Amino acid sequence: MTEYFDPPLVLQDKIERLAVMIQKSKHLVVFTGAGISTSCGIPDFRGPKGIWTLQREGKALPEAALPFHRATPSMTHMALVELEKAGFLKFLISQNIDGLHLRSGIPREKLSELHGDSFMERCPSCGIEYMRDFEIETIGLKETARRCSKVGCGARLKDTVLDWEDALPPKEMNPAERHCKMADVVLCLGTSLQITPACNLPLRSLKGGGKIVIVNLQKTPKDKKASLLIHGLVDKVIAGVMEFLSLQIPPFIRIDLLQTIFTQASSLDEKYINWSLTVASVHGNRAPLPFIKSVEVS
Repeated sequence: MTEYFDPPLVLQDKIERLAVMIQKSKHLVVFTGAGISTSCGIPDFRGPKGIWTLQREGKALPEAALPFHRATPSMTHMALVELEKAGFLKFLISQNIDGLHLRSGIPREKLSELHGDSFMERCPSCGIEYMRDFEIETIGLKETARRCSKVGCGARLKDTVLDWEDALPPKEMNPAERHCKMADVVLCLGTSLQITPACNLPLRSLKGGGKIVIVNLQKTPKDKKASLLIHGLVDKVIAGVMEFLSLQIPPFIRIDLLQTIFTQASSLDEKYINWSLTVASVHGNRAPLPFIKSVEVS
C-alpha cells in the first residue's frame, strides 16, 4: 500500500492538536497495530514491505530484524507507559502479539491483547497467566509443554495466540469494548484498521460523542470517521506530543532473570567434593534460555 507523509508544517500543527486533545481528555484509549513495532525490527503487514503486501506480490517475505525475544519496546511503547503513569492513558488495546506492551511496563489490568501474546501462557482451569521470557512454542490456543504451578491445580497450560478461525476472547474483548464506549478520545497508532471485529472497536466511542484520531502512513477504511488524521511516523508523532506535554519518555531497562543451582557430592573415595553448577530459566529447568549464549565460571 502507498505511504503518505504530511508536510512538516502540517505535521507539526497536527501533533500540537493531538497533544491538546490528550491534555483535555477525560478517558483516553489507545488502539495499536503492527506499525508501532516496525522500529523494533518487527515487520508490519500492509506497508510497502509488509508481510501481506509482499505475499500478494509473490515476493519473498521479510524476516524480522530481531527475534521477538530480543526486540525491545520502541519510543512509542515507552511514551504510552509515561502517559499511563501521568494519568492520561486509561486503557490500551493492542492487536500485536509481540509482548512489547507488557514488557514496556503497561499494567496488565489496563491492557487488552486481542490476538494474544507470544510470550504468555494461560491456565484453562484456574485462569492464571504466565509471562515468559521465551516465545511459546505453539499458537492457536493449544496445550504447551508446561503445567500450572498453582497448588492443587497442575492443569496443562495453553498458549494465548489466536489462529485465523479463533474468535476474540471475551476476557480481552469485553474490557476493550467497555473502555471504547467510555472514551472521549481513541488514538489509533500504526494500524490499518482492516482486521474485523477488532477494527470496529474505536467506532464505539462515537455514539457517546468521542473522537477518533488515526496516526498511520497508509490510508484506512475508518479515515472518514476520524476527527484528526495524521500521516507520519508513529515514533515522531508521539515524541512531538510528549514534548508538547512536557513529559519525558522513560528509557527501557531490560531485566532477564535466571537461576543458578549448585549441587555437591563426595567422590567415590570420599577424598574430594564434586561441585556442579546448573544455569536454568526461572520458568523451570526445561524452559529455554534464549538470552544466554555462554557461561564462564572462574
